[in-house]
Amino acid sequence: MAYLTDIEIAQACEKRPITEIAAKAGIDEKYLEQYGKYKAKVDYQFLKDHESDPNGKLILVTAITPTPAGEGKTTTTVGLADGLNKLGKKGIVALREPSLGPVFGVKGGAAGGGYAQVVPMEDINLHFTGDFHAIGAANNLLAAMIDNHIQQGNQLGIDTRRITWHRAVDMNDRALRKIVIGLGGRSEGVPREDSFDITVASEVMAVLCLASDITDLKERLSKIIIGYTSSNKPVTAGDLHAQGAMAALLKDALKPNLVQTLEGTPAFVHGGPFANIAHGCNSVTATKMALKLGEYVVTEAGFGADLGAEKFLDIKCRMAGLRPDAVVIVATVRALKLHGGVAKDNLAEENLEALEKGLPNLLQHVKNITEVFGLPAVVAVNRFPTDTEAELDLVIEKCKELGVNVRLSEVWAKGGEGAVDLAEEVIRLCETENHFEFSYEVEDSISEKLNKIATKVYHADGVDFVGQTSRQMKQLTKLGFGGLPICVAKTQYSFSDDASKLGAPTNFRITVRDLKVSAGAGFIVALTGDIMTMPGLPKVPAAEKIDVDENGVITGLF
Repeated sequence: MAYLTDIEIAQACEKRPITEIAAKAGIDEKYLEQYGKYKAKVDYQFLKDHESDPNGKLILVTAITPTPAGEGKTTTTVGLADGLNKLGKKGIVALREPSLGPVFGVKGGAAGGGYAQVVPMEDINLHFTGDFHAIGAANNLLAAMIDNHIQQGNQLGIDTRRITWHRAVDMNDRALRKIVIGLGGRSEGVPREDSFDITVASEVMAVLCLASDITDLKERLSKIIIGYTSSNKPVTAGDLHAQGAMAALLKDALKPNLVQTLEGTPAFVHGGPFANIAHGCNSVTATKMALKLGEYVVTEAGFGADLGAEKFLDIKCRMAGLRPDAVVIVATVRALKLHGGVAKDNLAEENLEALEKGLPNLLQHVKNITEVFGLPAVVAVNRFPTDTEAELDLVIEKCKELGVNVRLSEVWAKGGEGAVDLAEEVIRLCETENHFEFSYEVEDSISEKLNKIATKVYHADGVDFVGQTSRQMKQLTKLGFGGLPICVAKTQYSFSDDASKLGAPTNFRITVRDLKVSAGAGFIVALTGDIMTMPGLPKVPAAEKIDVDENGVITGLF
């Protein structure tokens, strides 16, 4: 049976004018800044004017440990919001913006799938409203100001060997991981080693997503540490007087983007930090705006629950004063079979034994959400066309045997109608007892916080601090940063920091090889294993299949 591709489904959709979607959401036109007919920004003044309005229920969608087989977290998020609207509730979506790196690298698009998508899909996956370009420009303005300051005499005494601020580009480009700049003579700058991060790993991205308004944005930007002097004193963007110009570049990017689902549900798509190397959540501004407008707000956090959900709960909720009412954990038969040892090429074949072997990964994520964080949860088994009834029955029956709340989700094929059962359970969960707590306290030492995340969430035996990390912990604590939350940069493919350890591994330790403070974002980044902040393209990048015809119609975005 031939299926329409995601982009074919999206292009066949009859989109409604964004003014109509805004009215449906309850947004007055005075707050709307249109970018064409089908997308708009919403002025952050809306939040100030509606500060006293009650909040809706907040639902977090997360997933099992991701695999190349796909899980469908965004698809489930979109379909669930549509399902809530099918039940007569006012559901609103809050998602991250896709990065061009994965769009042209592995994924080929990240706006949902099948009949559970946000549109205009092509715009969202490509330049959208220019937010990522603004973030990259602000990041690189600061980099240029650092090198210019050094060239012009270096009054602040920046140690060129200890500059921690990197340049950024929103593309997977491994050739930029290590570079040398300033070559060509005295007038061309001071030669030094440098590197690029992908834009979604930039601290500017994290700052934008955690800032509450333009004043907070500017203050956070000023706190960004760009390096250290030879006497070990931190140098900030504020010391370079860069925060005003950076904020000027970001003033429109800070405003949440409004679009729609295929079924006309209002959707905020704003910000896009990766969850394996950043905090992996959409903007606080968009989430809070959605909570003022909807009875139920469905949001997602990147990758598996050990990464995106942990950071959503321990960082975003802590900083923004948010409290989730329910959590949906997405799993697929295909991904569970892969965790059970099946090769990717054989996932279409029924294999009940491997499926059962992969279940511990799902169960560990469920246990973390319900026991470590104390939140009510439901597993959404996201149905794929190749799943057999026997496989679906096995997952559902095993979950029920173990007391795990589970529902079948068919949003890819049926849209909101395929999420009605899941939506009913989510509504029920939102009214149940909620014992939300963090996995650590910010008052804990840096070492204690990392060990609690590793043992409670990853189920590791502990943490090994290697290289300069012991000295870095002492220095960060001495500088007053010891009380910040922790953002762990770790492979998304395993609970451990070793991507080859699938399922629910045991008897392992997490290796922390570098610690740095993101003072503007307000957290400490711990780099583990061999995680990199600049991905590379695969052997056959998705870019090879993306094209545009003479009429401007784009193809290949899955």
